[in-house]
Amino acid sequence: MAYFNTAAESIPPQAVGEAIQEYWQDKLCGMKGREGHFARLEACREISARFLGFRSEDVSFCSCSSEAYNLLATALQLGPEDEVVITDLDFPAGATPWLRASRPPQLRLWEASGGALHLDALLPLLTERTRLVQVSLVSFYNGFRIPWPSLRDTVRKHAPQAMLSVDLTQALGRVELDCSDADILISSTHKWTLGIHGGCIVGVPQRQASRLTTHAGGWMHLTNAFDADRFQRADVKQGAASFSVGMPNFVALYALNASLRYLDAVGVAAISRHADPLVARVRQGLLELGLEPMAPGQPDLPTGIVAFRHPRSAEIYAALEQERIHVMHHAGRIRIAVHGYNSFEDVARLLEGLRRSCH
Repeated sequence: MAYFNTAAESIPPQAVGEAIQEYWQDKLCGMKGREGHFARLEACREISARFLGFRSEDVSFCSCSSEAYNLLATALQLGPEDEVVITDLDFPAGATPWLRASRPPQLRLWEASGGALHLDALLPLLTERTRLVQVSLVSFYNGFRIPWPSLRDTVRKHAPQAMLSVDLTQALGRVELDCSDADILISSTHKWTLGIHGGCIVGVPQRQASRLTTHAGGWMHLTNAFDADRFQRADVKQGAASFSVGMPNFVALYALNASLRYLDAVGVAAISRHADPLVARVRQGLLELGLEPMAPGQPDLPTGIVAFRHPRSAEIYAALEQERIHVMHHAGRIRIAVHGYNSFEDVARLLEGLRRSCH
């Protein structure tokens, strides 16, 4: 098959399968197996921190990005007097917790124009009451990549009280990151990182640990979980550690540790050097077929995603599937995701399949 759907599901390397089997062998040891479990947890923390550009102690894990954002909401404890900026290119996990809060903050929607988020449209949304600006470094929707330094400087200047939260799910493992000075970084583990479901990386730098400490119950994130006073008070570890409220999903962490080390051995820079020209060829091929990419080209800000709309998108998707060319289809939109395991031969096959199905 020619696989172009990593933005939804990756195809893990053999090392991940071996790591899952290693978890199984440790699990067969019962309680003794926890020695292996917690050793892999710490190894995964170390390699995840390296990918984020953080210290190991500034990185923790939960089950998925949705859980991470709901926990973030407990840390911020926003109310009607506060304002949150979200974008219409973001994934629901990062945008909807603020709608479901018991005392919802005021939401300000940063809307894209021509498939891109422009800073001049953000400026009117930033005030002294802005407490959070939530963005995805790379949009799941159309592949647009935030110009991070410009966004950071704009928010710091015009909304000095705001936390900057960045979802890395569509970037981590595929593009070189430039946002280690964000206030919190969040990423799922089953896409470009080549891991499996049930994991999420949370990074909170030490400078924001006291402000971004969750108010959730649990036990693993507590310092006094089994002390004599545990039913009188709950002392929470600060920052990233407060997002790991219960027993980790160890099998996801075994897998993530293996997949990130696999990617590290190849090098994200090498992956970009290989895959970015493939993305450029996809964009060029779409234009040659009269298909307009939904996001503008950004040669200086490469991503792995190209998307387009078509009135016969369902028919086109079905024809590609018939030829074992796998893309994503939803509501008239076809999304193409290019990772390091794709090739120019794959792209040629995709474009030929599109040529036959579109005309």
